[in-house]
Amino acid sequence: MVDVVHLAQAWIGTPYHHQASVKGVACDCLGLVRGIWRERYGSEPEVLPPYTPDWGEGGGHEVLFSAALRHLVPVAQVEPTRPGDVLLFRMRAGAIAKHLGVMSAVGEAPRFIHAYNAHGVIDSPLTMPWQNRIVARFRFP
Repeated sequence: MVDVVHLAQAWIGTPYHHQASVKGVACDCLGLVRGIWRERYGSEPEVLPPYTPDWGEGGGHEVLFSAALRHLVPVAQVEPTRPGDVLLFRMRAGAIAKHLGVMSAVGEAPRFIHAYNAHGVIDSPLTMPWQNRIVARFRFP
């Protein structure tokens, strides 16, 4: 099986575009994870309906969290984080979880790869403010 971090690194530099998932052309955070999934398994596990930048905020539905639970393997909080783990973030307290990234390095200088509006796909330090936003971790099956 191809290494998740290696696949994610190949997306670095891809410009950000909402709902896109084409390596080197455009993607959003979900598009990055979808692209990695396609490279590992050949096709996506389900057809995605159109989604707005605010996701399910209006109704408070954990759309992204629910999808992650359907297709990825949850990681227990007591388990150490590993490179390749998919991180799910809540961007502000009380909001739904709506950002994804892939852990690229652990240890004293943790990092994660994610598609971020106005930045594209980047490898960022997993600083304390980012760590505090993590809602759940998952692994590809």
